[in-house]
Amino acid sequence: IYLGLLVFGCLVIGVPIAFCFGLGTLAYIAFATSRPVFVIIGRMDEGMSSLILLSVPVFVFLGCILDATGMGRAIVNFLASLLGHVKAGMRYVLLGALFLVSGISGSKVSDMATVAPALFPEMKRRGNKPSEMIALLATGAAMADTVPPSIVLIVLGSAAGVSIGELFTSGFAIAMILLIVLAVLARWKARDESMEGVRRAPVQLMLSTFAVATPALILPFVIRAMVGGGYATATEVSTVAVVYALVIGITIYGGIPLSRLGAMLVDTAAMTGAILLILGTASAMAWALTQSGFAGSLAVMVSDLPGGWLAFMAASILIFLVLGCVLEGLPALVLMAPIMFPLARNLGIHDIHYAMVIVVAMNIGLMAPPIGIGFYIACKIGNVPPDQAMRAIWPYIGALLIGLILIACIPYLSLAFL
Repeated sequence: IYLGLLVFGCLVIGVPIAFCFGLGTLAYIAFATSRPVFVIIGRMDEGMSSLILLSVPVFVFLGCILDATGMGRAIVNFLASLLGHVKAGMRYVLLGALFLVSGISGSKVSDMATVAPALFPEMKRRGNKPSEMIALLATGAAMADTVPPSIVLIVLGSAAGVSIGELFTSGFAIAMILLIVLAVLARWKARDESMEGVRRAPVQLMLSTFAVATPALILPFVIRAMVGGGYATATEVSTVAVVYALVIGITIYGGIPLSRLGAMLVDTAAMTGAILLILGTASAMAWALTQSGFAGSLAVMVSDLPGGWLAFMAASILIFLVLGCVLEGLPALVLMAPIMFPLARNLGIHDIHYAMVIVVAMNIGLMAPPIGIGFYIACKIGNVPPDQAMRAIWPYIGALLIGLILIACIPYLSLAFL
């Protein structure tokens, strides 16, 4: 309770999340245990030292290349020429672009920043309300977070000791389920959309945009096939993806201005440093929670729940929905995965099935107002006041929750392609 209240108090006054974890753990060990405080250093080092995490900076850099070369815009233009003439077509394009662009960048912020400026003007012209567009953008980004190469899945695999290849394979299928759920709702919401003056794109335009987008479209499927097929680890395939994106970006998409390269490297280093610092302090806090007896108490409480593994799944969904709101995603996974995965295994729940459930729950929490930080990022990218978008997002959150319940109750959806 002391540790939890201290961390929560730091969060309330605006202390960055990594320092909340670090200060809470330091105070707990110094004042509530007899262990030397230097143990924190070892735990932080252990949390940041997994070989799998070498892929994180490379995939972050890949997202910068995607933004700089315009590969994401090429995908958006192709989907718009293909689906733009049908009712709800631009909503389908938005969801499809997030799905495919996420497979290249692995970053929700990069995904939304690439897709929104290209599609929002045309969506407004067709009568879509800005609040609806933000709601679809935010929930679409949450849907796409399991598409490989997802940094969230890489970090979770490192924290929980789960196969990255299997996570990538399952994540692709899970994202498809959520994509379908959101697309059905988007079609229903667009029943009154104005199609006046909208014409089917000429075949020549479709073919030309497809030719330009093909190299970018191939990349997410190559990444998934190489990791899922066992031809390369996540770390190795991240390097292959960067080299591929650089070559294609220079030869087809106009290259990267030298003046921008330095800023890209700085952004990559800053983002990687932030992620690793969060991982290190969250790992130290997870260890402190285990030492405090919290994990044992949680295990007893969960084992006493009526309903077996389904009740455990329901409790896990609730926990990660709340933590996704408060802890901004990754820290929630790193903090709770070492505690929750052993409990899930004891109840006979497959690691990959459980991973998909908690990642989706965490992403829904991340985009849920009034606390979820992802929702406010989407509002900033779309330049829409949060109070306008807040009411519009709830039907889409509800659609994602329906998809989450299906994923949690039907393990086959997560394990079919393993």
